[in-house]
Amino acid sequence: MAVLTFRNGPIFDGTRLRAGHAARYEDGQLVALLPEGDCAKGGAEVDLQGDILSPGYVDLQVNGGGGVLLNDAPSLDTLRRIAEAHHGLGVSALLPTLITDTPDITHAAISAAIAAVQAGVPGIAGLHLEGPHLSVARKGAHDPALIRPMETEDLRALLEAARQLPILKVTIAPENVTEAQVSALAKAGVLVSLGHSDAGYDTCRRYFAAGARCATHLFNAMSQLGNREPGLVGAVLASGHVSCGLIADAVHVHPETMRAAWAAKRGPGRIYLVSDAMAVAGTDLTGFTLGGRRITRRDGVLTLQDGTLAGADLDLTTALRVLVQQVGVELEQALQAAVSVPAAVIGLTSDLGTLTDAIRISPDLSAVRRADPR
Repeated sequence: MAVLTFRNGPIFDGTRLRAGHAARYEDGQLVALLPEGDCAKGGAEVDLQGDILSPGYVDLQVNGGGGVLLNDAPSLDTLRRIAEAHHGLGVSALLPTLITDTPDITHAAISAAIAAVQAGVPGIAGLHLEGPHLSVARKGAHDPALIRPMETEDLRALLEAARQLPILKVTIAPENVTEAQVSALAKAGVLVSLGHSDAGYDTCRRYFAAGARCATHLFNAMSQLGNREPGLVGAVLASGHVSCGLIADAVHVHPETMRAAWAAKRGPGRIYLVSDAMAVAGTDLTGFTLGGRRITRRDGVLTLQDGTLAGADLDLTTALRVLVQQVGVELEQALQAAVSVPAAVIGLTSDLGTLTDAIRISPDLSAVRRADPR
């Protein structure tokens, strides 16, 4: 029996950040998480040297990585490559995300995700379809020519996909999807998320009541919090059963805006971190193409030629650092936003149970590596 004990660093168990504790594994399974003095001796030991031992991150919005985008080649091989790139960035579970595209590409992405789940590709937890049923007024980097209403055939395809995937997340806008369609999706187990919408507060609250329980990248590509019209932002913050993703790179959202949202969010719904990562994640690439449009990577920012933000040049360790050091969120809560909150949103557990999923985060939140010494 292989015994391995981690000592001399904070340990995040998925819920609490524990100081002065040790984690003991036998054959890769956690058997004890105790104060260091109470943890049995014997077997190999790893000195964390102040690193944080944590379950791997859970990222619900990953457009690409390792030099490829899901949109460019929606295949099993592409999903393997994306998952491998993010595994190196500390992610243990992710939702590969398809940006608005044609029906054929959408169907291919669904088939690829089903194949990846059936093949047990490490890290692939399901699929996130971000579009095409969005609002042109809040299109962001999505191709407006491909944005369209949800038709009967679209709904049928999503319901069928939901039967074959552990989790299907769909970002939609009230402008192009009906409340009845949202209810049908929610009843089938689809995680419906509002985003890329210019809808008003009252409309968004109705759609949350109809079954939507998430919002996609809070503040970005949505109606804003105003003095007379709270918009989608206000509806998210006011709706206790709704959780929302946040791109915490200090580019998409100002740290002070993040601080205000963090304080204002009504629970039990929570804010969780997403990378919104593109093809450049895990690489040194200086750019890539999306639907034939060139996207440039410069100083941690990804933009179209006209300056529109096009996804994020972000990993969740960097997002943690921004949340803690610039926004002022407590480390334990920031870790929850990167691990346990998104895991709960898609029905996963997020504890230190298996060594292969554990990561080590440097004390200054500047680097991450896998904890498994193998």
